[in-house]
Amino acid sequence: MARRKKIRFRELPTSIKVRKVITWVFLAAGLGCLGYFAIYVRQADNTQENYEHLSDLKGTDYTKGKKTLVMHLTKDEDAPDILDEYKTLYNNNKSLIGWVKIDDTLIDYPVMQSKSNEYYLDHNFDQQKDNNGSIFIDNACSIWPRSQNIIMYGHNMKSGKMFGELKKYKQESFLRSHPYIFFDTLYNKGKYQVMYVFGDNVYDEVEVAFKYYQFIDANSVEEWDSAMNDMSAKSMFDTGVTASFGEDIITLSTCDYEKDAERFVVVAKRVK
Repeated sequence: MARRKKIRFRELPTSIKVRKVITWVFLAAGLGCLGYFAIYVRQADNTQENYEHLSDLKGTDYTKGKKTLVMHLTKDEDAPDILDEYKTLYNNNKSLIGWVKIDDTLIDYPVMQSKSNEYYLDHNFDQQKDNNGSIFIDNACSIWPRSQNIIMYGHNMKSGKMFGELKKYKQESFLRSHPYIFFDTLYNKGKYQVMYVFGDNVYDEVEVAFKYYQFIDANSVEEWDSAMNDMSAKSMFDTGVTASFGEDIITLSTCDYEKDAERFVVVAKRVK
């Protein structure tokens, strides 16, 4: 019985060559995507494990080995003593300014601050490169003396990490059952009640519009009330909660991939 002659690739008709090349390209791309996804999932899991470990360190006296620390921008000789709960974490990284937590979500993280709003977009608590980044406050904000509004940023990770679960506030039922956000600074513990939930854009510098990401301190009652009215008008829900000039508020901001708005924002006022 005659043996079948093995046909070499270069001897194949052009149409078959093209199909084979396309198949190989798609196979390689698929394997590449799977590899990237596996790395992404593993990194996300490692990041979450590290932050859970940091949560366990609250109130302990454990410190890591020698490392170069970055001082946060709000260090002030007249500031109160750091809360015992955060002394260990602060000694491990002096970029720490507090902690944010929302019940029944993955949001339970240290909050950082750097001279650049870019740094913690891709660095974790240990100052290592990490695509998950960290939760951080705007470099124009201050925890002592405290800014009227402290603006926090975090990535909207598909894994749900960082501020990935902030979008749960798009559901009124979740808002009603989770009206409180817990945010501690190094010096004070805080409980905040959600006031406004809205989508918004990042505007051109010359564009005339209320820019929530620039509202940190109001110089007058009128300026404060104007900002509150703007956010109330944008809000998806009427919570019935308002804040007066002189009260402390926080703003949580992340990217929005589900609608035309570029950002998803939750604003809350301190009630305790």
